[in-house]
Amino acid sequence: KLKKGIEIVVACPGRLLDHIGQRTINLSWLEVLVVDEADQMFDMGFMPSIRQIIRHIPRKRQTLLFSATMPDEIKKLAGELLNNPVTVKVGKTAPPVMISHAIYPVEQHLKTAILLELLRRTDTESVLVFTRTKHRAKRLGEQLSKAGFRTASLQGNLSQNKRQAAMEGFRDGKYQILVATDIAARGIDVNRISHVINYDISDTPEAYIHRIGRTGRAERSGDAFTLVTQDDTSTVREIERILGSRLKRNTIDGFDYSIPAPRKDAEFARKQAVYTRNKSVGRSRSR
Repeated sequence: KLKKGIEIVVACPGRLLDHIGQRTINLSWLEVLVVDEADQMFDMGFMPSIRQIIRHIPRKRQTLLFSATMPDEIKKLAGELLNNPVTVKVGKTAPPVMISHAIYPVEQHLKTAILLELLRRTDTESVLVFTRTKHRAKRLGEQLSKAGFRTASLQGNLSQNKRQAAMEGFRDGKYQILVATDIAARGIDVNRISHVINYDISDTPEAYIHRIGRTGRAERSGDAFTLVTQDDTSTVREIERILGSRLKRNTIDGFDYSIPAPRKDAEFARKQAVYTRNKSVGRSRSR
């Protein structure tokens, strides 16, 4: 069909590059480029392929970029691909009403320990845990499994078969806990999620609302717990502004908050603080 000539091609980046390399497709006359689910492709490592494809298409073209979220990396990509773009934002973020919110202030190096304590002390059904990075999702999933919890992780490095197995296992109850990144959690539709736990707070208030909307469905109540460090203060305030109320601050009785961070964890916490501050400054400038 490609050799005969067609008007529309829908392809994943890798397969399209294969055709370009084999010269079975000619994009020199392309008029419109559509990049769909840009944030998901970034999370799955497709950005180098996208940039490679760009080199084979005309500079004079119309480009449409669709993304459910707009993290800094996607804004940067939009700046590379688009020329004086018009931004269309569809839908308004509204907080679910059947969900109880609580935050647990804790040092970065104690997050896993306090998460384990929360899981042991809380009556849960299915639990969805969010992390900021796919590497942390994988590592945390392994730690929870070693602690005796039926856990799977969902992140961009998984093959489609493993991703499907994790999703189905969570849906049918084989796994009680699913650890995921924002992008990888797309498409999760499980009505009996009783708790959403933000191991890492979301980058934006909108992402927070999107995360916690996985619980409290079908007129059932749900709980949203968020582990926060001192560097998350500005994000917490933004979330509270959208919710219109102050988030409840909780501590766990008997938990030792005084355990010092190992040297490598202290260095990680320092880098994490820099990352969080930079994110906060970037959001302030964009408003």
